[in-house]
Amino acid sequence: MPYILFLQQLIASSTHLFAKSITNSIHPAHVVLFRGGFALCAYAVWMYLSSHSISKIEKKDWPAFFLLGALNIPINQLLFIWGIKYTTPANASLAYALSPAFILIIAYFFLKEKITPLKVLGIVIALIGTIIVLFEKGFLFGSEQFLGNIMVLCASISWAIYTTLGKKYAMKYNGVFTTGISMLTGVILYIPIVLLMPFSFEISNYTSFNWLQLCYLGVITSGLGYGLWYYALSKMEASKLSVFNNIQPILTTIMAFFLFGQLPSSVFVIGAFIVIVGVILTQKG
Repeated sequence: MPYILFLQQLIASSTHLFAKSITNSIHPAHVVLFRGGFALCAYAVWMYLSSHSISKIEKKDWPAFFLLGALNIPINQLLFIWGIKYTTPANASLAYALSPAFILIIAYFFLKEKITPLKVLGIVIALIGTIIVLFEKGFLFGSEQFLGNIMVLCASISWAIYTTLGKKYAMKYNGVFTTGISMLTGVILYIPIVLLMPFSFEISNYTSFNWLQLCYLGVITSGLGYGLWYYALSKMEASKLSVFNNIQPILTTIMAFFLFGQLPSSVFVIGAFIVIVGVILTQKG
């Protein structure tokens, strides 16, 4: 399991870099559509080869799958892809490192799980570290980076909700199958939304590299990455699984350095350290 989780986190960390790159040339709303389409194709092939059928889903569970689909694409992926256009991959990865704290808060309010003083302290410390990094340049409310930071932070919260609510169905139906169905319902819900947006498609301007990036985001990060996440979720508690998101800032920073020569600022290093300490305290609590 540790090797599977490391692979999943490596894929998730690369998502921040590919998403930042592709949004420089393609509108985020369209990136989300094609990412979801490629992921859906990948899951359709997997379901065909593994003989999994949609008919196995009980009627009473379909509303939950549409809720998971809404959290997945129209909310999480759209907020993340659009937000990262304005902020940095490192900041986005740090926002996702906060998801364990968000999951504990959600579990406390909705699942009535016990929360201890140490958990509260850890959450507060993690939030302080996040504020230090995400608002390194100050609270410039009208700036694009401020908007991007808020969007990826909201994406992290939606990912925490998606993880918490989806565990029941990942255990019931199989993690990969559950991901595939939530991808299907997410695309169904997203298509009318993107069609109503005032942004025209200019597919003729897409380069071969653009299509390669979209394919990677769809098949590898949404397909394989999400599938591995829900597979692991079916084997362990959501709060214990989510703590692995703590390594995303480290992996993303390392990849950004080797691929683009980007060095993290001292403020980012300090803030990331504080976040990781806070999340570890939360887990130990």
